[in-house]
Amino acid sequence: MSTPFLTLNNIGRRFADGTAALADISADIEEGSFVSLVGPSGCGKSTLLRLVAGLDEPSAGSITWTNGQPDDVGFVFQDATLMPWATVADNVWLPHRLRGMSREDAQPLIDEALERVGLGGRQSAYPRELSGGMRMRVSIARALSLKPRVLLMDEPFAALDEITREKLNDDLNDLWAEHKWTVIYVTHSVYEAAYLSTRILVMPARPGAFVADVPVEAPVDRGDGWRANPRFAQISADVTAQLRAAAGVASQSRRVS
Repeated sequence: MSTPFLTLNNIGRRFADGTAALADISADIEEGSFVSLVGPSGCGKSTLLRLVAGLDEPSAGSITWTNGQPDDVGFVFQDATLMPWATVADNVWLPHRLRGMSREDAQPLIDEALERVGLGGRQSAYPRELSGGMRMRVSIARALSLKPRVLLMDEPFAALDEITREKLNDDLNDLWAEHKWTVIYVTHSVYEAAYLSTRILVMPARPGAFVADVPVEAPVDRGDGWRANPRFAQISADVTAQLRAAAGVASQSRRVS
């Protein structure tokens, strides 16, 4: 068995008010995999993502990167979180600016990232001039401009209409197939998880744990052919059944690998 890229070892997170958000989270994550976290609202999915990103610290357990935590971790939040007074290009420049990189030096990274998400011609536009889907593309471009080895995504398409969401799912799958980032993706949509993932980890109600580990054996390049595949329907049904079985069930410590 290959050495995992990232190991979550008995992670727990309890907040100052006593709320237990996570308990005994354990998993081995392979490099280049696309792992989706699914579960009910409040089960700790976003909390776990923030722990992996280093934006918060676990109360128990450890997070281990085999070769040390990468500097190039991209994070895409639920909202586009764009600066309304800044152009598209300046919004993508932001993380580089915070690192002390000039706009001139960052420009090639900005250009490349916006081209990747289909917004190469909108660099001078402002967020108010963009649709919701376009604003989310800018947010993704901002993360991609860092050239991440790891991409963490917290329900980035939840607020979009179904057609726009499917198109962005297609675009994200194409980008992942090309660059093979390691992706950890939070979603409430079983169908989105079954479409995008190589693996789906199911979480019950808080405190979150992993109660099921569902592999997704599918072509790297997916598209509508995968959505129409009976295997896609079966995986979606299996994950739905696991979510229903987990409802109201106390979490148990379990390692999935």
